[in-house]
Amino acid sequence: MFVFRKNKIYKQKIFVIGLGKTGTTSTELALKELGFLLGDQRKGELLLENWAKREFSDILDFCDTAEAFQDVPFCLPYTFIHLHHKYPKAKFILTQRDSPDDWADSLIRFHSKLYSDGKRVPNAEDLKNGTYIFKGRPYISNRLLYSTPENDLYNREYLVNYYLSHNNCVREFFRHIPNQLLEINVAKKEDYHRFCEFLERTPVRDEFPWENKT
Repeated sequence: MFVFRKNKIYKQKIFVIGLGKTGTTSTELALKELGFLLGDQRKGELLLENWAKREFSDILDFCDTAEAFQDVPFCLPYTFIHLHHKYPKAKFILTQRDSPDDWADSLIRFHSKLYSDGKRVPNAEDLKNGTYIFKGRPYISNRLLYSTPENDLYNREYLVNYYLSHNNCVREFFRHIPNQLLEINVAKKEDYHRFCEFLERTPVRDEFPWENKT
């Protein structure tokens, strides 16, 4: 059970619900530049186990601490459904890559740099020895997120289908309320202006800031 301090009531809610490695960090920076208060990402990441058990109460409580949220657990399947039920007037942003293969390549490259030699796809031992928040957390996260085989943690076919499934589920959910969902690719210059228009804010640059490029 988590207890989150709420010093102020934030009525506006914006949720970035694209998977990690789809420009979520760039979107976070863009939101900050437009004056939105972002939730504490590290505290959000500690709710991964809650998400895995489909225990959304603490996640929803955490949403009362700021205006905008991105990355885990907000980028994960099913979370957006509970977010919409609590905040029916919230705005949702689905960040995406050029293609599912592009996303899978980016994820594998990023984790290879973090947990192996930068060339080899990480295996179970690599992730168990890896450190993020604490040693072994990368392995726990992989097992909670993906149903890939133990001997093929980054199975490409599975990852591609995971990406497609999440995005399609989001689109289907918002099919009859399209004004609450914006799909963007931060690599596209024109999408920054669509992003600002969606949030009813004046652009402060010509394109998205580019962070964590892989």
